[in-house]
Amino acid sequence: MHTILLTGFEPFGGSATNSSWEAVKLVSADWRGESRLLTACLPVEFGLAAHTLNALIDESRPDLVIATGVAGGRTVVTPERIAINLAHATIPDNAGFEPKDEHLIPTGPDAYFTGLPVRSMVDRMLEASVPAEVSLSAGTYVCNDTMYRMMHHLAGSHVIAGFIHVPDAAELPVETIARGLRAAIDAVVADGSR
Repeated sequence: MHTILLTGFEPFGGSATNSSWEAVKLVSADWRGESRLLTACLPVEFGLAAHTLNALIDESRPDLVIATGVAGGRTVVTPERIAINLAHATIPDNAGFEPKDEHLIPTGPDAYFTGLPVRSMVDRMLEASVPAEVSLSAGTYVCNDTMYRMMHHLAGSHVIAGFIHVPDAAELPVETIARGLRAAIDAVVADGSR
């Protein structure tokens, strides 16, 4: 891995912080890997988050992209298997948009599978004493929108990419989440070197 792009999200839904971005900042501050680590904080807006991420991908040409976001109610770190071609919000995004049962890309496939070795990532996180499990779907909010559009953008490329949902800091300390993200990155690097 020459370049890794790791992203989190800005606060949303009335929260003052977003544990995904707080954890990404901790990973960056403590980064000692051989690869170059780039980080970014994405807006919690349908379409714009993915547009911002895809522009960063085009600019930085990473080998690995891991986008992260908060999933309310979860208590463990969860790499996602699938992003679906659907936007359905139960709360507005940060621009006030609240889509209902809309396709993200009308001509796109129903779903994209992750490029990440999710089972290996979970195993590595558990070894690092971080509670983790594989999640089937990234949902239908901005996180799913971002993963789906990223995977669509990268279809056919060599870039390894996917999405990880993390708990809110009230459920799991940000330091533990950051340790999990680092373990997840290590799992991808180890998987690629086999």
